[in-house]
Amino acid sequence: MTSAVFRLPAEWETQAGVLLAWPHAQTDWAQRLTDVEATFAALITAISRFESVMICVPDSDVRARAGRWLDCAGADSTRCRFVEIEYDDTWLRDSGPITLRGPDEFRLMDFRFTGWGGKFQASRDDRLIEGLAAREIFSNADHRRVDWALEGGAIESDGAGTILTTWRCLHQRHPEQSREQMSRLLCDKLGAQRVLWLERGYLQGDDTDAHIDTLARFAPDDAIVFQACDDASDPHHDELGAMRDELAALRTTDGRPYRLHALPWAKPIFDDGRRLAASYANYLIVNGAVLVPSYDDASDAQAARVVAQAHPGRAVIAVPCRSLIWQNGSLHCLTMQLPEGILA
Repeated sequence: MTSAVFRLPAEWETQAGVLLAWPHAQTDWAQRLTDVEATFAALITAISRFESVMICVPDSDVRARAGRWLDCAGADSTRCRFVEIEYDDTWLRDSGPITLRGPDEFRLMDFRFTGWGGKFQASRDDRLIEGLAAREIFSNADHRRVDWALEGGAIESDGAGTILTTWRCLHQRHPEQSREQMSRLLCDKLGAQRVLWLERGYLQGDDTDAHIDTLARFAPDDAIVFQACDDASDPHHDELGAMRDELAALRTTDGRPYRLHALPWAKPIFDDGRRLAASYANYLIVNGAVLVPSYDDASDAQAARVVAQAHPGRAVIAVPCRSLIWQNGSLHCLTMQLPEGILA
């Protein structure tokens, strides 16, 4: 596995903005649209304090509705830009561009999006990156289609050549391929030198087959923030404990253990008897700040403190996310950061 000129930046590197898609009545949010629009407005308002927000909308009517919500929430309109484009769903972490940085240009890596292994309709989401590139919102960016299924939430990058992922997810997407084959492909396409795999870790209510961004996240200075479970009576206790042991056994490229930051465990949240995946690991890093999910739980404040310790020097802002986990995701799942310099 050889190094490449292009690399996948760490999320804490300087960003041009954040890409997301506004919910509307033709998405799965229709049943609880008002609640989730309020959350989107709060999220975009928080992001716009620090950087630009690219907001996908399907048409002018949704654009106008989103604009009214953002005006009421106090978003910085000078940092909010709308892009009209079709999409199936709003989880742009998984359908949006995985952007590599080169010396003088970018690569928009457009992996095949299958609706999380064929669980949901995804034909418009699979064409999203191509459509965004055609609208010329990016500068010095080469669109690269990759005929291999991968979602952005399935990988973590430290910006220095290491990718972290889970075997459960990628084996589900590619059961015919070995770990070695997938490692070679990930290194080749993402400009990495190595891939670290986790065997353990899952959350009930997660339909992504254990995306890494709900479980463990790289942080600066060889650190990893991870979702722990200290409740021995909870069905996640043993699995997340085993994941913690795996993380403790990982080594940096120079042979040192990673510094681990354990996130607290929120009490179970149910909706019509279905447990929802309330992960604090699904936070969003922006320029100068980290946006942390809050679930109206006693552990919210401790989660914010852990994230602040792992990302020193950044403001920590809590964003209410109970409305989001009804559809099995949180802040990081909704958003895709765009590296500095890429916006036209």
